Amino acid sequence: MHRALLATTAIAIAIAAQPAAAQRIVIASADQVSSIDPHYHNASANNAMALHFFDPLVAFDQKQQMRPGLALSWRAVDDLTWEFKLRPGVRFHDGSPFTAEDAAFSIARAPNVPGSPSSFAQYTRQIRSVEVVDSHTLRMRTDQPFPLMPVFLSTFTMVSRRVGEGASTADYNAGRAMVGTGPYRFAAYTPGEGVQMERNPDYWGGAEPWERVVFRFIRNDATRLSALLAGDVDVIDNVLPADLERLRGNVRLAVHSGPTNRLFYIHIDRHRDPSPFFTARDGSPLPRNPMHDLRVRQALSKAINREALVARVMDGIGLPAGQLVPDSFLGASPNLPVERFDPDGARRLLAEAGYPDGFRLVFHGPLNRYANDEKVVQAIAQMYSRIGIQAQVEPVPSAVFFTRAARLEYGFYFAGGSAFTGEAGALINSLLATFNREAGTGETNRGRYSNPELDRLLAEALRTVDDTRRAALLAQAHEIGIRDLGLIPVFFQGNVWATRRELRYETNIEPRTFAMNVRPAAAR
Repeated sequence: MHRALLATTAIAIAIAAQPAAAQRIVIASADQVSSIDPHYHNASANNAMALHFFDPLVAFDQKQQMRPGLALSWRAVDDLTWEFKLRPGVRFHDGSPFTAEDAAFSIARAPNVPGSPSSFAQYTRQIRSVEVVDSHTLRMRTDQPFPLMPVFLSTFTMVSRRVGEGASTADYNAGRAMVGTGPYRFAAYTPGEGVQMERNPDYWGGAEPWERVVFRFIRNDATRLSALLAGDVDVIDNVLPADLERLRGNVRLAVHSGPTNRLFYIHIDRHRDPSPFFTARDGSPLPRNPMHDLRVRQALSKAINREALVARVMDGIGLPAGQLVPDSFLGASPNLPVERFDPDGARRLLAEAGYPDGFRLVFHGPLNRYANDEKVVQAIAQMYSRIGIQAQVEPVPSAVFFTRAARLEYGFYFAGGSAFTGEAGALINSLLATFNREAGTGETNRGRYSNPELDRLLAEALRTVDDTRRAALLAQAHEIGIRDLGLIPVFFQGNVWATRRELRYETNIEPRTFAMNVRPAAAR
């Protein structure tokens, strides 16, 4: 173990000591990986890092639409069988060929890494058997129709069976098992500090422009920004809205921004009646939970000026939201526009519902979990004051916020969630479906909204293999949940990267950072 650590440190020092050159870039990322074993921990930062060294069977483009990865094509042979045709001519970093045996090994390994804090089992448990038909054909069988098979097989990467058999997470972290098919080869990993990599000149997708890439983990926003301003790094991610003016005024730097799939929304208590989080303006109890009245929920949605939130609080980084996913996602509905800001209409609805003078609510939100999270909650509270709602803001440190939310300790709270699948089904299932632990529905439906028709349409969609039919079913379920305001969509987060002027960052809808998205500014 000591020899492995010394070897890794020596590599890191040797690379760091080399003079800076145009072929070397340094990326400062807010996200720190817990391991470079691609199957150890199903976490966004780990999964993003893995894609530098390894490839999945199915990949996503920058708009989160599926495209071929190590699988050139896939098809449903029948409702219970999927067939994947693998890309020929792909080789691992050690020169050995990638085959269906490697893919089958990876599918078996991903959910079963010892000590995993969050495994990939949720993406493979539907698979009953894996058959290697030939060196480039794989067939998987399920007990129930499973239309999301290609999507779920995009969530983890393929490793070498020859190298990986018997290899532990420690072997990957030390570099001994870091043999993939990806665009970069492993150079060094220092836990808590960073990862270094070298270009794979034989990459099947074409060689990257950078000979060497260094990832530095810098969680502190100010320190990360200072490193860019000082010229110590070339790229930073997770730029705060408050820093944009300063960056845009620096002629040596460039700012690159785009929308993401992360939705920010307000969850509403629908299972308590009365609810302690809603009282009369004088603090006295209300006889019933006002959130059970659709007109009240509509008023609270109409009172939010989403355009102003994005423009002023988020400095233009983001998009107002009218539904759970971006328009390009399967299951998004063209019939769900962004709610128009209408405080007069909101007041009329409150009066019709029996609250002409409004009421008081407790508005919880995480503290320092998302960019400007407390500012957003405060801004929405001010908007509510215009319609007679006294919103008492209570920010909660993010370390305890979600634990308390899971215990249903809030009645009206602000949070965020992402659709990793490229379609609406996952978020509908998580946020709007009726909570049922055994069925795996409504996992983060902490307002306990429930609509049987939504549940029926969603269940049918999740067993429908035909994409066109599934999209229509998801859109119908989506429309029910949003029109009924099972939650209030507010806006989609924007992501911002900053680079040296000589570079550009090709933004992606997933809020993750890749060296593969960094290009010379003149290149197109």
